[in-house]
Amino acid sequence: MTKNKNRNIILFVNKVPQEAVFSIRKNSKRNKVRYKIALIIDSKKRSKKETSNDNNIDIVITCNLDKPIQVAKSLSPYQDQLLAITCRGDANIPDFIKIIPNVPYLRTPTTGSLLWATNKIQMRQRLRAADKKLSPPSIVISDSTKETLRQIKEKVGFPVILKPAELALSLLVNICYHKEELNETLSKSLRKIKKVYKENDRKQEPKLIAERFLEGDMYSIDAYVTSRGKVRCCPIINVTTGRSIGFDDFFGYRHITPTLLKKQAINDAEETTAAAIHALGLRSTTVHVELMKTEDGWKIIELGPRIGGFRHKMYELAYGIDHSWNDILTRIPKKPTVPKKSKGWATAMKFFAKEEGRLKQLKGIQKIGDLESLIEIKVNKKIGDRCLFAKNGGKSICDVILFNKNRSELLADIRRIERTLIIKTEKTNGKTNTKKKKRNQ
Repeated sequence: MTKNKNRNIILFVNKVPQEAVFSIRKNSKRNKVRYKIALIIDSKKRSKKETSNDNNIDIVITCNLDKPIQVAKSLSPYQDQLLAITCRGDANIPDFIKIIPNVPYLRTPTTGSLLWATNKIQMRQRLRAADKKLSPPSIVISDSTKETLRQIKEKVGFPVILKPAELALSLLVNICYHKEELNETLSKSLRKIKKVYKENDRKQEPKLIAERFLEGDMYSIDAYVTSRGKVRCCPIINVTTGRSIGFDDFFGYRHITPTLLKKQAINDAEETTAAAIHALGLRSTTVHVELMKTEDGWKIIELGPRIGGFRHKMYELAYGIDHSWNDILTRIPKKPTVPKKSKGWATAMKFFAKEEGRLKQLKGIQKIGDLESLIEIKVNKKIGDRCLFAKNGGKSICDVILFNKNRSELLADIRRIERTLIIKTEKTNGKTNTKKKKRNQ
């Protein structure tokens, strides 16, 4: 084996985000080290030719990840040069698990901890085994029989949240307040779940979780975990869900940092975060944790062994944190840099149509582009595309990232966006639905 100073390859699984490429190139110049970006992909999903021009990747490795000998043979030429391996996105974790046994001299999470952290059933079992106060009561369900409904009522209680065991982004997440609503929603979810799993490239057998609904304010924290289990938290982020602004849906509508929480509340949230990470045995990884601040203290909604959505941009804008590089440093391992002093206020927003249907009109995008706080706007749908709620497997119509040194000016621009953005959908029967956002903050 060669010494660490000769190792310079950073290996990604299935996907290399553009911001990660930028961060690695920037730190190559800063550290005077020629870091190389490598991508290992499953040949059953994409070919080497399809990926060769992606994001200026230096090395592309393709093999059948279901065949360990092929994986070992494909990685063999690079073993002495590998510096770190990282993985982005929940959908790529199963392939990451297949690769880990073939990179024995890199710092990685254990395969068991990754399985526990990406399966909501096992996650909840581990959390409650460590401390029953960490998460609410829940049970696993696979049918809508009278016996299942009885068990949900007795063991979980109402209101109850229904969610898939292996999906993110609030897909197929529903709340039910009574038995009749539960029966209807459960039957509907069971009909849809196989299709949504397939669309999100999930190979697992679809299962649902029924969990007691938590009342409170939602927050999230990304944290870096060393190989010895030391947890270093990034600044906490406040999350406003679609349900909070009148949608019958749980997508993350608005994320904002810094928060107005007091220091003690933040310390308590970080302690709960560390306890949840340790309950799952995660190490040598970045972890995205979602929490609820309730009257009974902080509760874990769920967590994933990955960087959270929008977090690299939000942390960079508000604190100057290079989240992508810190993720790699954690796996080398080296100490990440996490400044806590705020440079201003950062927000990420997701916009959905108020009613499902075909997108007929999207107005206000150009006007939003003139706002002082605007950093980035991404339009995900075009006219004629089908628009669904997140709970029915849909994705946002557009995403917006804002930053301002002044909180009141940021909130003013958020208000301007909500009054400017107009989304019209049209049902197949010809009826048109309009959403013009006019929400109080």
